[in-house]
Amino acid sequence: MKKIVFATNNAYKLKELRQMIGDRYEVLGLADIDCHEDIPETADTIDGNAQMKARYVKEHYGYDCFSDDTGLEIDALGGEPGVHSARYAGPGHDSEANIDKVLTKLNGVAQRTARFRTAIALLQGDQLHMFHGQVEGVILTERHGTGGFGYDSIFQPVEGDGSTFAEMSPEQKNRISHRGRAVASLVDFLNR
Repeated sequence: MKKIVFATNNAYKLKELRQMIGDRYEVLGLADIDCHEDIPETADTIDGNAQMKARYVKEHYGYDCFSDDTGLEIDALGGEPGVHSARYAGPGHDSEANIDKVLTKLNGVAQRTARFRTAIALLQGDQLHMFHGQVEGVILTERHGTGGFGYDSIFQPVEGDGSTFAEMSPEQKNRISHRGRAVASLVDFLNR
């Protein structure tokens, strides 16, 4: 079985990706290769951040690698938090604080359309491949659901039954989510 590294320390994302990729590849996380550094994510775009992380793993550890970056773009906030989604409320990757900041900024705002965008960079040998996914939705005025991670409890996709991502099972979410769409393209490519 081929080994490939998913450049993440997020156990939820790693589990989600392993389920979606199946058993053709052994998907390793950063901890599995003893990478405990805080890999820089200083690009101006989600594509740039995904590429930066994949290149870091390839250059420092030698593994073929894929990396993702996701941004939540809220129309009423001019596309914020965008590339800064994970650190919107500060450097600590604090999802609850990020949600609080979004809800505060949108307080009293009627127009709440938004989208999640995911970019995945795959480095195999010296070849770079990019995969993308997007889902449209709205930002609710309060949290709903306890599943998922990040902004899932306030994001209600246009597709679906009116549930937030945090109220969906992983399988339901993966069928329509930005990451699910990008990963489906990645998996299709890897299985060719």
